[in-house]
Amino acid sequence: MALAATMVLASVLGTASARAEDKPVALIVSQGGLGDQSYNDLGHAGFQRALKETGLAGKPVESKEVVSQATEILRRASDADFGLIVDLEYAHGEPMLEVARDYPDTKYVILNQVREGANIASVLFQEQEGSYLAGTLAALVTTDTSIKGINDKPVIGVIGGTKSAGIDKFIAGYIQGARASNPDIVVKVAYSNNFGDPAVGLQMAKAMIEEGADIIYHVAGGTGMGVIQAAREAGVYAIGVDTDQDGIAPGNVLTSMVKYTDVAVETVMKDYAADKFPGGQTLSLGLRENGVGLSEMKYTRDLIPAATLEKVEAAKQDILSGKVKVWNVVDQGYPDFMK
Repeated sequence: MALAATMVLASVLGTASARAEDKPVALIVSQGGLGDQSYNDLGHAGFQRALKETGLAGKPVESKEVVSQATEILRRASDADFGLIVDLEYAHGEPMLEVARDYPDTKYVILNQVREGANIASVLFQEQEGSYLAGTLAALVTTDTSIKGINDKPVIGVIGGTKSAGIDKFIAGYIQGARASNPDIVVKVAYSNNFGDPAVGLQMAKAMIEEGADIIYHVAGGTGMGVIQAAREAGVYAIGVDTDQDGIAPGNVLTSMVKYTDVAVETVMKDYAADKFPGGQTLSLGLRENGVGLSEMKYTRDLIPAATLEKVEAAKQDILSGKVKVWNVVDQGYPDFMK
């Protein structure tokens, strides 16, 4: 059974939790698994911090069949008497509705979407806002030949893990930000159709680089490690995602669009431990809540002209003030520029 090696439940249930009434917590890991140096690892970091700070017991749950066995995974975790199940896998949203109804005393958290239920808490990140800033920066940098590795072609790229609303939310924001800075920008878009194959990311990024792209944003989990490798080998730039990936290839990751999944996971677990679980509620984390944003660009900030950084900051302030409305694919459907 695919779950047998990872769902070692008995040992968890025998562990003392923060209080007698606090049952253990499960973290269901999404496609790409732990070790992706991205979304899953960041969520797991928040999970581990919360366990330590609250005294709760808990266990991450991984499966190679995390999508196809969605209902089974959720039911097994629920049958194992976890009190809280935090789910990082986007594809589990619909199955969670069914399972949550059958286990009304179990609490569930789903990220990146809204699912209705008295025992379900939803967490939304405004990834499009952070991605808008990444696109703004990419468009400004891509024709600035004073920066090492940049050619004079207005061409950038983005590689998504799958074509889905959850991923296209990032891509739409990136394109919108880029075009706001340079209406003539060419944004090449491709999908790897997986989140755990760096070799595929490497080859796809190489193809984009050959077509003139000198900055490529990846929204592809572990597959994105290949995108970063391609940028390093070619002396151009990648843009990381979900966590600060600047240090993976110092100097060749222009910036990272950080989504603070760790903060979200830690927050709901602390609420659960304090008997304040936000069941039936949706937590929204955007630029205003410091839920998303660009990395500090530790290795590249000195390469970028101050005027460019000022324009990126101005774009951020325009979003915060409401002057700029960033398109949200999940809520608004697909914009014309993506059709």
